Amino acid sequence: MKVYDSAAGAVRALDGVSVDFVRERFTAIMGPSGSGKSTLMHCVAGLDRLTSGEVRVGGQELSLLSDRELTLLRREAIGFVFQAFNLLPTLSARENITLPLALAGDQPDGAWLHEVVATLGLGDRLAHRPSELSGGQQQRVAVARALVARPQLIFADEPTGNLDSRASGEILAFLGRAVRDLGQTIVMVTHDPVAAAHADDVLFLADGRVVGELSDPTADDVLDRLKALGDEEASR
Repeated sequence: MKVYDSAAGAVRALDGVSVDFVRERFTAIMGPSGSGKSTLMHCVAGLDRLTSGEVRVGGQELSLLSDRELTLLRREAIGFVFQAFNLLPTLSARENITLPLALAGDQPDGAWLHEVVATLGLGDRLAHRPSELSGGQQQRVAVARALVARPQLIFADEPTGNLDSRASGEILAFLGRAVRDLGQTIVMVTHDPVAAAHADDVLFLADGRVVGELSDPTADDVLDRLKALGDEEASR
């Protein structure tokens, strides 16, 4: 459970949520604004702490970790892809990609770095700074940065929200390949049914609760489920 205090009283952003994110699966989280989807991702990723309950990543209970231990866990076991890219403008694409490893005092695995860069089509862009890259290329750099340390989990928060349909399709297709071919585990928050259709599973939230799930979805499946949930909400 996650409760926030407000002027109007306590707000339950997450209320009785129990979910497992399966290893080597691509899970999308959907729901209306205020449903708790971003709060769920932040709590599972160790960016926020639950009011009660527990989160386990790789067997570690996050509530038992100090702030320093949480920072190390996020650095070593978790990758992030954000809608705003969060690239450092003074660094090259290669330097942005390898930054998490540099901060940890590690060197990238050369073969793995080459595979990620080649798969994302960034080989001729590594020396470029973010201002010299298109939006789709910047997001591919952000995806490569999340993958380069081979984390247990990758969290993607609206990763295609700033991209056109072509660039979005390329990023989503790669995330799917990262799961199937590279053994990654990805959790993505999205409002887009087309994006969600690239996932293996879709988790639907409303009012801080899990209200539905789909496996192997199509965009039409997701739209139908969202419409049904909207109708249920309107009838209350």
